[in-house]
Amino acid sequence: MYSVTIMRCIVFLSCLLIAGCEIFGPGSDEERVIVDVPSGFDPIPVPDHNQLSPEKIALGERLFFDPLLSRDQTISCGTCHLPELAFSDGVAKSRGIEGRIGIRNSPSLVNVAYQKLLFWDGGAFTLENQVFAPLQDHNEMDAELDNVLERLNNDPAYVEEFNRAFEEEATLRSLTQALAAFQRTIRSGGSRFDRYISGDESALRDDQLRGLELFENKAGCITCHSGFLFTNQSFENNGLFVANADSGRARVTLQAEDYGTFRVPSLRNVAITGPYMHDGRFLSLHEVVAFYNKGGNSARNQHEAIVPLSLSEQEQADLLAFLEALTDASVRYGLDN
Repeated sequence: MYSVTIMRCIVFLSCLLIAGCEIFGPGSDEERVIVDVPSGFDPIPVPDHNQLSPEKIALGERLFFDPLLSRDQTISCGTCHLPELAFSDGVAKSRGIEGRIGIRNSPSLVNVAYQKLLFWDGGAFTLENQVFAPLQDHNEMDAELDNVLERLNNDPAYVEEFNRAFEEEATLRSLTQALAAFQRTIRSGGSRFDRYISGDESALRDDQLRGLELFENKAGCITCHSGFLFTNQSFENNGLFVANADSGRARVTLQAEDYGTFRVPSLRNVAITGPYMHDGRFLSLHEVVAFYNKGGNSARNQHEAIVPLSLSEQEQADLLAFLEALTDASVRYGLDN
């Protein structure tokens, strides 16, 4: 993470450079989409082939919360990504259709547009490409894509919405683009910490200020949890032993050095997005801080920065207080939320 002074400069300069912290979609001045982004954030990356429009975003939002996309029409994307939990779901491992349990924890989707690679193992390159995995995974929605498209094209309301957004019926292209467009609007950046770096000296309590100092220095969290998203977007082993059934990034790369490494998650809203780690093994942030304080488990490929910290009970409490200051109670998504 940048130092507080540098981050305050970034807040000011970013707002100047991106014209009031907004991003613009295609079309004339009267037609273009405006999705405001949190102060100090980079503009949301939007690919040329899937520029934002109100119609796409609205359609994607409806699809996201519609169980019609699952094989037995019992769960939706929103089942495992709840807005009130910063688009996570509050359980260690999510349940798919028929109560099937997956192998990983459902991560928060807040600010997902900024992620360079998707999933805990980085197995998807774009939000459009990412859609196929939960739709087809046996333990998640277990859907046949042809059946999903048939359902959508037999629904008069969806036929109208797809034609309005894409001037065509539902196809794999339009389905994935609509869902991706909606997910790019899920954003959050109004925490106590954000108010503090914007100049409100009273936004953080004394214990949270002490926690910030620990985060940046003695605890060394900044090594991996840096930048405005509080992640360097790398793949690391943080000291966790992992089962051979889930070798992490190595499942994608087939490289031994990637065994047991997983995407470094953003810490934004971390206080409300537990359980924690790729498999949800820690139920509380207190357990997480205690794990790092002891220096992990000397696991294979453990990151060199994971070492015993010797934090006192008070220091651990202060660090927890700072992490809680990263919560934004007003996660926004779509155009009207």
